[in-house]
Amino acid sequence: MLTTPPTQATNPPAVPSWTVGDLTIHRIDEVGLPPETGPWLLPEATPEVVAQHDWLQPDFADHNGVLRLASHSFAFTLGGLRVLVDTGIGNGKTRANPAWHDLHTDYLQRLTAAGFAPDLVDLVVLTHLHADHVGWNTRAHDGAWVPTFPNARYVVSRAEREFWAGYAMDEPRRQMFRDSVHPVEDAGLLDLVDVPPQGIDIAAGLRLVPTPGHTPGHVAVGISSHGASALITGDCLHHPVQFAHPALGSCVDINPEQARATRRSLLSSLAGSETTLLGTHFPPPTAGRVIADKDAYRLAPIAAVTPPTV
Repeated sequence: MLTTPPTQATNPPAVPSWTVGDLTIHRIDEVGLPPETGPWLLPEATPEVVAQHDWLQPDFADHNGVLRLASHSFAFTLGGLRVLVDTGIGNGKTRANPAWHDLHTDYLQRLTAAGFAPDLVDLVVLTHLHADHVGWNTRAHDGAWVPTFPNARYVVSRAEREFWAGYAMDEPRRQMFRDSVHPVEDAGLLDLVDVPPQGIDIAAGLRLVPTPGHTPGHVAVGISSHGASALITGDCLHHPVQFAHPALGSCVDINPEQARATRRSLLSSLAGSETTLLGTHFPPPTAGRVIADKDAYRLAPIAAVTPPTV
């Protein structure tokens, strides 16, 4: 478990973005995660393993081989819908992980600066129901947790919600559901989607792609526009080191064998394509294309465009 809270920004910079067709996909930063995250989350990604791959440094790992990870969301407008994919850790939440506990970040200011004020968001897509992906589902108001995006539909795979409904949760996970999932359900805003093996379109150009293993109902999010495409990973890939070592799993994968198979299949399907891959926990440069590299893969980064601050 982590021991050091992340540094929290006070003056949000301009929001970085990528162009996909005629869409602009914005990265909404929440926090950079502390150095302890890598050894906890991906224990087999030792400095010796990281050192085998020069392309991971300096962006994705430091000179000591310690992984860099971050928490952020992605936002874009598609067919007139303002869409947010995953909602991070959230502010003021009681969490067992010290790096996630009682944060006070400027996430909503960043989101608003990108043109996605909470009242304007139409659709929130949740790749899965872990604490660092659902936190901004709600915010504190008059002593209660209320939906942050009151005019949005929140979407999650039915398999994901039903798995957790039957899971013997510990108290920290029950707390997360109480403060970040149940209020959305109670408000009638959560939609459960049956996701077949081939995926499903939930709007024109917006597709849920089943990527199980990390959790049973985990989905990646496919985006297409004018012949261009992007894929938001969620946690089927936590870090680019897994491109070089697809068998390298997370300590919190529900089904490690299935997670490994999902990573291999996904990377194989994307290798050599023009699809922009956007990592939900990848530090800057965050995005890239999957390139075959010997018997595995690597990420060829795509730099974000960051408007000058005013």
